[in-house]
Amino acid sequence: MTNETPLQRQTPDSLMLHGFWYRALPSDQVRRRQLTPALLLEIPLVLGRDRQGQPFALRDACPHRGMPLSCGKFDGAEVECSYHGWRFAAQSGQCTLIPSLVADQKLRVDRIYAGSFACQERDQFVWVFVPQPAPVGAGFTQRDDAPCPPPQVETFSSYYRSAYLTAELPCSVDHGIIGLMDPAHGPFVHQAWWWRSRHSIHEKTKHFEPIPLGFRMSAHSPSSNSAPYKLLRMVADADSITTTIDFTLPNLRTETIRAGKYWFSSLTTVTPLTRDRCRIDVVAAWNLFRSVPFAPALLKFVFAKFVEQDRRTMELQSEGLKHNPHLMLIDDADRPAKWYFGLKQAWMQSQSSGEDFRHPMNGPVTLRWRS
Repeated sequence: MTNETPLQRQTPDSLMLHGFWYRALPSDQVRRRQLTPALLLEIPLVLGRDRQGQPFALRDACPHRGMPLSCGKFDGAEVECSYHGWRFAAQSGQCTLIPSLVADQKLRVDRIYAGSFACQERDQFVWVFVPQPAPVGAGFTQRDDAPCPPPQVETFSSYYRSAYLTAELPCSVDHGIIGLMDPAHGPFVHQAWWWRSRHSIHEKTKHFEPIPLGFRMSAHSPSSNSAPYKLLRMVADADSITTTIDFTLPNLRTETIRAGKYWFSSLTTVTPLTRDRCRIDVVAAWNLFRSVPFAPALLKFVFAKFVEQDRRTMELQSEGLKHNPHLMLIDDADRPAKWYFGLKQAWMQSQSSGEDFRHPMNGPVTLRWRS
């Protein structure tokens, strides 16, 4: 085990990170010739699809008088504000028409923009890139391109099945994320005859390593006290089964399970909607049981049970957090949560100072806990 840099902040601060891609809405909720409002990092958005089916995202407020653009009309190319009829190109946010102008008024309408966000569709979700905030009162101009494409679920063969699940959590993004990576709550929150019980708790040893903007639980044998993994061992008939779990800023948890020619992969995000509300989205892909017709429904059932148990736990926890109790994180089970806060702090420091990002982990670390 190596020494680590001090982690100055080890408690939630509810601050939301800009300069990243976030899942905005499931793809099937964004339809052609419709305007769909959404909320992301306390930013009101309106999403839609143009005539070619390509998604777009605008700030849901007309730059004229603040009327929500989602209340207006959309013809497949332009969004029209319902208050004064100002029109904006859907993909760029550029103003194309101000009906109240008379012939000798020379206002350059093409210099006016509604706030526009880079927007791409990936793995059954519409993603939106949220840049660093502009100075207050600066107004909107033509947006810059996103510096990279949005994340996607990793796949390992040409043929596979996939499914997604989404649910809102009544807590800040910090509590949602550290709950997602918490290794010790499983036997207590996720008890089920087909999964595990609290009587199956035993000591575990896992190895972690730093990766860019995050950390990895290195490839290891999956938990021996979970029934689905026992079933996988029998069905896959593989020499070994390994699981690798990554977390990277701002909110990405990826898990990959390999068993010979079979694999399972998932990308889970916890997206901040407001400072006290977030949403968990899970997209999974797999080639195991690919020909079984009810496999996606079964997987969604399992994930739905897990997410509902987590949602209910967050709901109960939020009652206690109303009174601002003193919180503590312990070693080793809470070390991933400490790394998250260290990563978040280091990112915000690098953005404000212009200095290089300083990772809170100096090298590989071995952790032990009971779960």
